[in-house]
Amino acid sequence: MAVESNTIVKNDVARVRMVDFNYQFTGNLNKFMEILGVTRKIVVQEGTVLKALKTTGTLASGTVAEGELIPLSHYQTEEVPMGEAALGKWRKATTAEAILKGGYEQAVGATTDKLVKDVQKKIRSDLFTFMATGTGTASGNTLQSALANGWGKLQVLFEDDAVETVYFLNPTDVANYLGTAQITMQTAFGLNYIENFLGLGTVILSAGVPAGKYYATAKENIITYYINVASGDIANSFNLTTDETGYIGINEYADNDHARVMDLIMSGVTFFPERIDGIVVGTIGAGA
Repeated sequence: MAVESNTIVKNDVARVRMVDFNYQFTGNLNKFMEILGVTRKIVVQEGTVLKALKTTGTLASGTVAEGELIPLSHYQTEEVPMGEAALGKWRKATTAEAILKGGYEQAVGATTDKLVKDVQKKIRSDLFTFMATGTGTASGNTLQSALANGWGKLQVLFEDDAVETVYFLNPTDVANYLGTAQITMQTAFGLNYIENFLGLGTVILSAGVPAGKYYATAKENIITYYINVASGDIANSFNLTTDETGYIGINEYADNDHARVMDLIMSGVTFFPERIDGIVVGTIGAGA
């Protein structure tokens, strides 16, 4: 007997769930980019070499006698390859037995939610890896002095008094301060963050940053590169549910040969600093 017109079937529910996962991922990612101050979002192809700028040079002596020629200080910028743009692909399988035991929503839906969150975690981890390559340094005996010195370095590096700074810190380094201060903690892309921390800038907290260290950069220094999985060929070939941004694509389908439900996720989002020397890797002293 034919199914009545407009009846909602399991495939419709699965599609709604995939759209919801996509919406949550994209919404969280957009909020994270807003916090980071990302204004440049560049679509790249698989295998594109990502390059950062590095400035090198030598300061000439400033001791010049009256009337003598002032020597030239020489500086140059070079592009440093930092890896290639790559499409991340993740897969999950849920057996018929697991679905019978816990129900479809628990066995498939809840585990897909965790898979999406782990993809977010991978993207965040890659960002911290890049930040650790920064060549700028700063330190201070206390949390405030350490962050302030990093802020000062960035003001000089970017030669702009209006530069906005973003810091990445380990939660243990700010725990004492958070226990006594009245602040507003917010969450985006699986990370806690505090705006206008100590009047210096936005602080993002993550255990991915080593305790006693912090990374800081100007918001304008971070770029988002991504492979657009919403493009016709890849989205149609793998029946991906995505949106106009193309940040992530998800497909859920039955593998009848093995009696299991498969979930496929594709994403090629990378956060990247434009200038390596525009990143400060700071040290927080024991007095923090």
